Amino acid sequence: MKIPAVPRALTRTAIRQGALALAGEDPDLARLLDKLGEPPMWARRPGFTALVQIILEQQVSLAAARTMYRRLYARLGGVTPDAVCAVEAAGLREIGLTRQKAGYCFDLAAQVLDGTLDLPSLARLPDDEGRLALQAVRGLGPWSVDIYYVTALRRPDIWPRGDLALATALRDVKRLGHLPDNEEQQALARRWAPWRSVAARFMWAQYLSARGKYSSESDSGKRT
Repeated sequence: MKIPAVPRALTRTAIRQGALALAGEDPDLARLLDKLGEPPMWARRPGFTALVQIILEQQVSLAAARTMYRRLYARLGGVTPDAVCAVEAAGLREIGLTRQKAGYCFDLAAQVLDGTLDLPSLARLPDDEGRLALQAVRGLGPWSVDIYYVTALRRPDIWPRGDLALATALRDVKRLGHLPDNEEQQALARRWAPWRSVAARFMWAQYLSARGKYSSESDSGKRT
C-alpha cells in the first residue's frame, strides 16, 4: 500500500494520518491517542492578526492574552495594520498593552503597511527562509515564529522552541524526572519527524488534560 505523502499544511485528515503514524512508532503517543483521541487542529488564520495574537501570548497565560486581544479588538474596531498604526504605540499602551508589546505590534503593523513584510509571499518561501525572515522582525523570536508556523501556516514538522507547556508534558509523558531544555526537547522530538507538529499537539492536549482543561470537542484553549 502506498503511504500518503506528508502535506505542506496540516488538515484534519492529515492530523489523523500523523497521529496514527506516531502511535505506530511510539508507545507513549499510542497511549495518548487511546486516552485523548486525535489532537485538535488548534489553527488560526495566517496573517497580521495571528502574529499580534502570538505577541500578546508571549510570557503570559492564554486567558490573559485573549482578554487583551478582545479589548484591543473592541477599542480599535478590528485588529488590522491600519487600525494599529492609527493609534500608534502610545495608543496601544493606553488600551493596556505593555510598552514592549505595544512597540512590537506597532512595528509589525508599520512593516506590513509599507511592504517591508509581505506575509503572503513569506508563507510561500521554504520554511527555513520564511522563519528567518520573520525572526528579523522585532518582537518575533524563535518561539513566536514557531507557533505561527505550527498554528497559522499549519506546517506538519515543527517542534516549537521555548514552550513551557510542551516541556512539562514531555517530561511527564517520557517520565524524565526533570524539565527538558530546548536542546533535549529537539533531540527527543527528532524521532517524531515528519510529524513533529502533530506530536506537539498531542503534548499540548496532555498538558491540558493533566490540569482538567482539555476537551477533544474544542479547538480552543491551547497550552494554558
